[in-house]
Amino acid sequence: MPQRSAGILLYRRRGRGVEVLLVHPGGPYWAKKDDGAWSIPKGEYAEGEDALAAARREFAEETGAELEAILKGEAIALGAFAQSRAKIVDAWAVEGEFDPATLKSNTFSMEWPPRSGRMQAFPEVDRAAWFAPQDASCKILKGQQPVLDALLRHLKETPVGRRP
Repeated sequence: MPQRSAGILLYRRRGRGVEVLLVHPGGPYWAKKDDGAWSIPKGEYAEGEDALAAARREFAEETGAELEAILKGEAIALGAFAQSRAKIVDAWAVEGEFDPATLKSNTFSMEWPPRSGRMQAFPEVDRAAWFAPQDASCKILKGQQPVLDALLRHLKETPVGRRP
């Protein structure tokens, strides 16, 4: 049975277009990866837990921002998306503002370097940035591209194909 994650795709309107907020995973495995590595703020939730409540919690844990303080509207259900065979992401879109310079992510611990016996703490998210849809399509994990496309369809923007 696939793991379930819930997340929020924060967006804002700029001029005649839209921008989306993506986060880059922290830790040594992601340090040198950029294109195809960014994600919506999201995380796992337990069976029986309200998925939207989990998405709000995960947004706060990964960004340090309380969603209620930065949003400009209600959450829009975008759907459930298979990020991979092992993970389904329930996603919502919310219009709002967030300053990436204020990012304050929770941390996780892992043995690093491998087999060294030393535990080190790393931020779950090491940076956040706003992207125009064409750029976001290049940065976002391949399995989350449909989340971006669903938002653009909802906003009646032209969905973008994944850039090479």
